[in-house]
Amino acid sequence: MSKKVKEKKSKKQIGKKILKIFLIIILIIALLAGIIACINVAGIKSNSSFVSSLKAVEYDNQLKPTLDDNGYYTFVTDEDFKVVQITDVHIGGGFLCIEKDRKALNAVSAMITAEKPDLVVVTGDITYPVPFQAGTFNNKMSAKLFADMMEQLGVYWCLVFGNHDTEAYSYYTREEISDVYLDEKYEHCLYQSGPEEVDGCGNYFVNVKNTKGEITQSLAMLDTHSYVDNDWLGVLWKYDTVHENQVEWYEQELKKLQAQNNGVMPKSLAFFHMELPEYQEAWYEYKDNGYNDTENVQYVHGKAGETGIIVYPSEHNYGFFDKMVELGSTQATFCGHDHLNNFAVKYKGIQLSYSYTIDYLAYTGIKDYGLQRGCTVIDIKPDGSFDSRLENYYQDKYVTADEKEEAVMEDYYGDELDLEQRELK
Repeated sequence: MSKKVKEKKSKKQIGKKILKIFLIIILIIALLAGIIACINVAGIKSNSSFVSSLKAVEYDNQLKPTLDDNGYYTFVTDEDFKVVQITDVHIGGGFLCIEKDRKALNAVSAMITAEKPDLVVVTGDITYPVPFQAGTFNNKMSAKLFADMMEQLGVYWCLVFGNHDTEAYSYYTREEISDVYLDEKYEHCLYQSGPEEVDGCGNYFVNVKNTKGEITQSLAMLDTHSYVDNDWLGVLWKYDTVHENQVEWYEQELKKLQAQNNGVMPKSLAFFHMELPEYQEAWYEYKDNGYNDTENVQYVHGKAGETGIIVYPSEHNYGFFDKMVELGSTQATFCGHDHLNNFAVKYKGIQLSYSYTIDYLAYTGIKDYGLQRGCTVIDIKPDGSFDSRLENYYQDKYVTADEKEEAVMEDYYGDELDLEQRELK
């Protein structure tokens, strides 16, 4: 056999070996993907079974909203109206977080069942399709799982999107996840996608009227979007905020409601996911004054549990806060996003509020900590005034369907916080 023939034969054998190795690798990847997919499906089924076992919330007389002439859902009552804010549920929906997802569902269902709210507002990050923590890119499964739970509880609810609900790498876009919540089978979901000409998905109002037809409270929902400045994956924490045309829409809608309200500007509350830049301004002014009130800032409740710059808003500001001050309608804003911040301060006459969060998944080891986990309860009075309070999940009044885990009731960052910051209640 000639040397050339031998070399040719040798190259063919090497090529075959490389092809075999390549095919084996492909087969292993496919096998692993199949196993992961099966585990994901099994995990969703398991948590779906848990959701199906939940009992509907028992009301003496549940308020039922109707679509008003303005196209928004409207509740009618002459009594107090109770809102529960839930935020940053962070359902991963994958094989890496089956147990954590169940804990999150368990916590949310327990608080809603005990509080019996007229309306639940979820201020973003229902889903968390971050694959190295969740084990999936699929953000639709977790969105459906949460919506199924809310429908099972029979509670009226609405939402705004957070930055994690639709990541650049997740399977489904904001519009596609929006369609999930708009599904007719979710009769208790009051989410509306909002006008197409306005940036974002989910800019809308929910109104409360008395039997005279007067608007006693308008609840504004706004999309604060995700990331900006080429931070497509969110690794640089370049967060977005309420856009200029949303500010214009907010003003136009409130003036329409004013015209329908015998010329009286309705009182309102605003809900969104990521805090406005003014949250940072207000907190720094309060902190720099030794955690004492100033002319502009009055402490209400809660504390800042984050470290570093403490408050992490967008670097952009399109004047939403200034417009709220100008119009004089919005009494308070409610957001999530910074999981360990739960303070509320009044700034230039408007209460800027964080809520307790749910998160068992996003912050490393957060499942073991409990001081920051809970909800915000907002009691709206017939005259349009309101009270808000933080409610921790680990109170005895929140009886769970599944066993409630024990949690460390300490600050997540412990001694890294300022002493005064740790001692705020």
